[in-house]
Amino acid sequence: MGVLEGKVVLVTGGGNGIGKETALLAAREGAKVVVNDLGGSLTGADEGSAGPAETVAQEIRAAGGEAVSNSDSVTDMKAVEGMIEQAKDTFGDLHSIINPAGILRDGMFHKMSEDDWDSVIDVHLRGTFNVTRAAIEMFREKEDGNFVLFTSTSGLIGNIGQANYAAAKMGIVGLSRIVAMEGARKNVRSNVIAPFAWTRMIASIPVKDEAGAERVERMKNGMRADQVAQLAVALCADKAKETSGQIFAVRGNEVVLFDQPRPVKSLARLEGWTPESLLDQALPAMKASFFDMGASASVFPYDPV
Repeated sequence: MGVLEGKVVLVTGGGNGIGKETALLAAREGAKVVVNDLGGSLTGADEGSAGPAETVAQEIRAAGGEAVSNSDSVTDMKAVEGMIEQAKDTFGDLHSIINPAGILRDGMFHKMSEDDWDSVIDVHLRGTFNVTRAAIEMFREKEDGNFVLFTSTSGLIGNIGQANYAAAKMGIVGLSRIVAMEGARKNVRSNVIAPFAWTRMIASIPVKDEAGAERVERMKNGMRADQVAQLAVALCADKAKETSGQIFAVRGNEVVLFDQPRPVKSLARLEGWTPESLLDQALPAMKASFFDMGASASVFPYDPV
């Protein structure tokens, strides 16, 4: 018997990459799965196709599991509400939503268009709002529900050329934290995962030097989407009922728990601060505790979902 026996799970972005591996694993672990995927391109600029989601659903059914497909967009609240109704109509309930659906429109911020900003925010942040908001009242009413959302170290740590993506992914962290806090008394949980895995998004990374090529090759060979799926599925299980409001990363066979922002240093001045005293005293005193922007990228390199 699998860890999700008797559960119904909605997986967005389930036609490729992490979403696909998560949908397949959830089914192997006993869940009935609604596989959602718009079937669009990496940039989300086309109309999409029902093919990828249905292909994964067929694979689940061929292996003896239960699954249906859905090719609507997470950016449309009515469509997301329809996904939830589809789960209830088909399988009688919904217990978890796993939401790795996403797009990329990378570019330096000083060259970024409004459309590239809006499109990424719409899919990642608005899409995450939609899937959580559409299900939250049902989950609270039955006192049983779980969200597994997806952030990125591009937001947690930083990555040049991804201002839109990073902003959306940090927004998801804040949203998940509040959903977890407000849902605690109603047995509604929410966690986020920052994944490291070879997907079509990673494959789109421009390789500019030998070091970059080596890093990408390591990811391709040692950081797979199915490894991320293990944690995504585990977080939906009843045994994870004490786990909520957390930020995780998965890098190959390594699971990382992230700290969350907290004060690191403070200074007070009885007579209050002026711009001059802040410049002469406060900022110099804090400088040793400043975050090193140059060192950040080496901690967890580029990892779009």
